Amino acid sequence: MAEATDLYGRLAARGITRRDFLKFCGTLAAVMGLSQTAVPQIGAAIAGAAESGLQPALWINGAACTGCTESIAQATDPNVADIVLDILSLPKIETVQMATGEYAEKAGEDFAQANKGKYILICEGAVTTGIDGNFLRIAGEPFQDSLVSFATNALAIVAVGSCAVDGGWTRAYPNPAGGTGVKPYLDGKGIKTPVVNLPGCPVNPLEIIAVVVDALMTGGVDKVVAGLDRQNRPKYLYGSTIHDNCERRGHFENGEFVYQFGSQEEADNYCLYALGCKGPQTYRHCSKLRWNDNISWCVASGGPCIGCGNFNWVDNNTPFRSRMRRVHVGSIGGPGGIGVAKGMAALGGVVVVGIGAHALASKATHRIGKNSTLKNEDMKEYDAKRMKKGGSADA
Repeated sequence: MAEATDLYGRLAARGITRRDFLKFCGTLAAVMGLSQTAVPQIGAAIAGAAESGLQPALWINGAACTGCTESIAQATDPNVADIVLDILSLPKIETVQMATGEYAEKAGEDFAQANKGKYILICEGAVTTGIDGNFLRIAGEPFQDSLVSFATNALAIVAVGSCAVDGGWTRAYPNPAGGTGVKPYLDGKGIKTPVVNLPGCPVNPLEIIAVVVDALMTGGVDKVVAGLDRQNRPKYLYGSTIHDNCERRGHFENGEFVYQFGSQEEADNYCLYALGCKGPQTYRHCSKLRWNDNISWCVASGGPCIGCGNFNWVDNNTPFRSRMRRVHVGSIGGPGGIGVAKGMAALGGVVVVGIGAHALASKATHRIGKNSTLKNEDMKEYDAKRMKKGGSADA
C-alpha cells in the first residue's frame, strides 16, 4: 500500500485512485498530442516531481475577473488543483489565500528572493498602465511594479487567460485603463524572462497542468519555449481550430445551420456558424478538453464559440451572435473598428488577380467550363427549402 508521503498516497487520501490518476494522465497525453504509450512517462514525471520536492511557483493577479482561478479551483475527477498543488508550491495565490495586506505581499516577495531564478510566475489578469499604473494598486503599490519585480527574478512566466495574454476585457475599446498583456508590457521594459501564453476566457485547468508536465518531461523551460508558436503559445494546445474538431462539423459540411434559437434546427444540433460561431478562426482544443468533469463545452451546450482564444477577441468578435463584421488593428478604427471591406481593400487587387488567374487555369485544364467533368454542386436541399419559404440561404 502506498505510503502517505508519496504522490499516490496523498491522492488516495483525497479519494483519487491510481486508476483515476492514470486516466487523467491519458487525458494529458491526448492534450499534448502524445500517444497513450506516454501515459506511464507522464505519471512518472508528476510522481517524481512531487516526491523530489515541490516546484516553487507564485500566482499573481492583475486586472481580471478571476475566472481562471475559478476554472482551476473547481476542476474535478481527479481534482486538477490537488494534482497541481502536489507538484507546485504556491505560497502566493491572491484570490484564494487567507492572508491579506502588506504582510502577505512581503511573504511573497521573500519567497521570490529565496528562490531567485528557480520559480515559475503564473500571472492572471491584464497590466493596467493608465495613470502611471494606478488603476490597479496592491498593498499600496501599482500592480505593474510588483509584476516587474517578480518577473525579473522568475525562471519562466505563464500568462493564463486572455487578460494576461493581450489585455482581454480590460483593453477593450476605448481602453481607459491602458490595459495590455504581460509579455507586451515586459518586452517594453526590456525584461527577457520567457513567457508562455495560454489565451482563453477562462483558461482550462488542463492547459496549465500540460505546460507544467511538459517542462517536467522535457527537462526544463528551454525546451518548452522552443515548442511555442509565434504568439508564444504551446503548439500542441493551439495548433488547430475549434472548427477542426467540432462535434457539429458534419452539419457544417452538409450546409445545415441554426438560423434562430428555439428552432427545430437548434434542437437537431445543427451548426451554429450562421449565429456567429467563431470556431473556424479560433485556435483552441475546447472540444477535447471540455469543462466540468469533461462533461461539456460552449458549443455542446448550445452556445456559438465567441472566439475567446483570439487576439483582442472582445473588440474583434462582438457582437458575438453575428458574423464577423469588423477587424480592430491596434487603436485604429474606433468603436466600429475597420470595416472588413475597407480593411482588406489594400489586398483586394491582389486577391482579384489571384482568383482570375486561378479561374483561367481551371478553364484551361477543363476543371470548369462546359467541357468540365467537375460540375457545380446544387444548392443544399435544406437551404432550398428555406428559399421556398421566403428565407435566406445566407444568414
